[in-house]
Amino acid sequence: MAESSTLLNTADHPAQDSLVDRKSEFIGNACHADTLAEALAFVDAVRERHPKARHVAYAAICGSQGSLTERMSDDGEPSGTAGKPILDVLRANGLTDCVVTVTRYFGGILLGSGGLTRAYSSAASLAVKAAQRARIVPCVRFRMTVQYPQLDTLNHLIAQAGGVRSNEQYTDVVTLDALIAQEHGDAFVARVVEAFRGSVHADRIGVEHRAIQ
Repeated sequence: MAESSTLLNTADHPAQDSLVDRKSEFIGNACHADTLAEALAFVDAVRERHPKARHVAYAAICGSQGSLTERMSDDGEPSGTAGKPILDVLRANGLTDCVVTVTRYFGGILLGSGGLTRAYSSAASLAVKAAQRARIVPCVRFRMTVQYPQLDTLNHLIAQAGGVRSNEQYTDVVTLDALIAQEHGDAFVARVVEAFRGSVHADRIGVEHRAIQ
């Protein structure tokens, strides 16, 4: 199964690039979107920023392998000449949880179906190329409890494994979760056992996917 990736740029700071083809300007914007609702909200925001643009076509993909949801729009361009080329760029790059818009300012010269398809595809590709990307990999969620003097060592082990801490609870002891890439999970457990001589247990409580740069 092909590896998925996503874009890290936020809706407030999307990646952007543009091109001009026969006096029409095509502006590509790309950002992360966890849901289609977020993707559509971004499209609306782009339209608000470009009230004089003739078209704002887009494509979005959200979800994980096996349950992907796709959405696209030509926004008034001839059918199949805008939204689909953008969607094809997302598919070709193995992207999910993201949205790409291409805003067109019409320059007065008709490009024809082939010209439009190339222009929208190229603008989408430029936006994706300008974006910050991350792999989406399966990660194991480990839960551990340590004494306060042991916390620095545990934090070092998590960082060494490229993991992320969450759900930290501080009482008379410290309980926290660590998300570790599945491929590094066994090695992480072995390091925890070695570092704490078996006094700390890394309990596997689930597998989930997250973005890793």
